[in-house]
Amino acid sequence: MREFSLPALYEVPADGNLTDIVRRNAAQHPDVAVIGRKVDGSWQDVSAKDFLAEVHAAAKGLIASGVEAGDRVGLMSRTRYEWTLLDFAIWSAGAITVPVYETSSPEQIQWILGDSGAVACLVELDTHAAAVESVRDRLPALGNVWQIERGGIEELGRAGAALSDETVDQRSSVACADDPATIVYTSGTTGRPKGCVLTHRSFFAECGNVVERLRPLFRTGECSVLLFLPLAHVFGRLVQVAPMMAPIKLGHVPDIKNLTDELASFRPTLILGVPRVFEKVYNSARAKAQADGKGKIFDKAADTAIAYSRALDSPSGPSLGLKIKYKTFDKLVYSKLRAVLGGRGEYAISGGAPLGERLGHFFRGIGFTVLEGYGLTESCAATAFNPWDRQKIGTVGQPLPGSVVRIADDGEVLLHGEHLFTGYWNNEAATSEALADGWFHTGDLGTLDADGYLAITGRKKEIIVTAGGKNVAPAVLEDRIRAHALVAECMVVGDGRPFIGALVTLDDEFLGRWAEENGKSGRTAAELRDDQDLLATVQSAIDEGNAAVSKAESVRKFRVLAAQFTEESGHLTPSLKLKRNVVAKDYADEIEAVYQA
Repeated sequence: MREFSLPALYEVPADGNLTDIVRRNAAQHPDVAVIGRKVDGSWQDVSAKDFLAEVHAAAKGLIASGVEAGDRVGLMSRTRYEWTLLDFAIWSAGAITVPVYETSSPEQIQWILGDSGAVACLVELDTHAAAVESVRDRLPALGNVWQIERGGIEELGRAGAALSDETVDQRSSVACADDPATIVYTSGTTGRPKGCVLTHRSFFAECGNVVERLRPLFRTGECSVLLFLPLAHVFGRLVQVAPMMAPIKLGHVPDIKNLTDELASFRPTLILGVPRVFEKVYNSARAKAQADGKGKIFDKAADTAIAYSRALDSPSGPSLGLKIKYKTFDKLVYSKLRAVLGGRGEYAISGGAPLGERLGHFFRGIGFTVLEGYGLTESCAATAFNPWDRQKIGTVGQPLPGSVVRIADDGEVLLHGEHLFTGYWNNEAATSEALADGWFHTGDLGTLDADGYLAITGRKKEIIVTAGGKNVAPAVLEDRIRAHALVAECMVVGDGRPFIGALVTLDDEFLGRWAEENGKSGRTAAELRDDQDLLATVQSAIDEGNAAVSKAESVRKFRVLAAQFTEESGHLTPSLKLKRNVVAKDYADEIEAVYQA
């Protein structure tokens, strides 16, 4: 199939904007908790009417401080309640939110705030304020900078205390659906980040149709979601706006290191995350079972869960024997894994990278279905996702209702719909190229099956062509290799070379466990990179990746690196995508070593 679409389930209001959501919630569900806020170590509910009051107070402060309709306002913070509060306050002041990753360097901050022409900025920590201050002399449009941890929100409240609610209502109504709501700068694997202009219509079309298609996951007064993704990333914004539209309760986690504890205390019914989160849950559980001498039981339970999930897709369903094994392992293993995920959830939505078919079956098999989706900043997050009632594991699902997915002659995925961005800020050339012929050209390669389910097979620009002329999509190999507990990152190489190779980095947490289990405690990645036992373990991960491809596409040799690919090292984007050109340049000698005799 070359093209597939679904009818819209949600009609975007022509004269509305995202501030309508908080006013509607306060009017229709005044006492319903729309936020769970962590205060002094415990979760406290924020009702719809109280949230609206706090949004209005902050918006008044912005207006009183000179922020005009259409102005751009920077927002740099970890994922926390105040991010959501200020996002809606900026919109209520008629302005446009410009997110900045809280890990951004001063140079990146200068580019984003300067390119967008931000007139003000809200930051969280002293380090953020210092970074902004260090480039202020290169930001002539920048005025006020408020800091959350230094009483910035209270300062806004005092500044706007004399303004009436009518002033905010009037300013809130200035923007219509087709006006910009935010400019999200793509983290970019090459070159400077581009500012994607997403309108209020984009978010309405995106979040409205997601909520309606997944309505059982968004039941007001019953469901909740815990947000731990960065809100500077468009997927994080989806996780923020969609619960508000439903509405269901939204909680925030500033530090993902505390995720397990926060899941246990907040107990969400829905989780939205990236594959690495779900890989960590699986790998951590398996490692703990092995440490407790129950590794064989866990592996049998995992195999049973996967077999049970696969059987659900067959006409006859699971056999009686499989059902009996499943029931036994549900008590011994699966129930404990669900408890780690909060104990109340049955569904998660995963995006940002491929989850992997085996992991998808594992989670559905334990009673926690992970619905895989696909999207980009330019598509306001999800442009395809698996429906809760008709999941196809191994695909990223059907198109967002009201949108179209087309596969071009060369295999590129093309998109059309109200949820798409309107262009790149201050970059007409890039906009014209991306939106040629009325379609957004994603740069991703994919296929559609007979039911309109999309599978992503790689990136056009990342295709490796070996010296023998073989075209290889690295993502297929990398995703499977990276799923191994010991592997942190993997980059496949081989362009113009006689065969495919790979660079592998090790996960610090699991390296320590592996070393202890193998009598090599205290040794670092640098000391272990040539250890034959460790290389054999990494080879098993390589073998798993190679099982998905032909012999000509398989990884023949690999190098274990002593260092990590991180955002700080410049090798990963804030959304954890590999900067292949930077890795290739910085590790040229390691790549060369792969091809030495």
